[in-house]
Amino acid sequence: MIFAKEISGNLTSLVKKVDEANGKNKEMRSFVVWCNDDEKMEEKLKDLAKKEKLKQTVLSLVDNKAGPGGYELNKEADVIVCLYVNRQVKSEFAYKKGDLKDKDIEAILADLPKILEKKKK
Repeated sequence: MIFAKEISGNLTSLVKKVDEANGKNKEMRSFVVWCNDDEKMEEKLKDLAKKEKLKQTVLSLVDNKAGPGGYELNKEADVIVCLYVNRQVKSEFAYKKGDLKDKDIEAILADLPKILEKKKK
C-alpha cells in the first residue's frame, strides 16, 4: 500500500517496479492512494496508468490531502509505503517531498519478501 500526494519521477519508478513484482507474485496485491484535491488528478492517474502500462497495481484517489480517515498518516510525508500481511505491518517507509531516491526504492523492493513468505500450516 502506497499513499502519495503528488506524481513524481521516483514515485512513478517505484509504482512501476511494484507493479512488476505484483505481476510475478500471485500472493501479492498492491495499490496506491493519491491524497490530492486537484480536479485534474483523476485524468493524470489515468494517463499515468496508460503511459506506464500498469496492469496489477490499483490507482485510487482521495480528494483530501490528509488522506483517508482512520489512517493517521504522517502530515509531513509526501510518500508513505506500508508493506503488510493480514493487517500486520512488516515494513513502513515515509519520505518528505523530493526525498524518495533510487536507493530508497531498492530498500522497499528488498523488503517485499517480508510480505511474500509462505503461510505456515
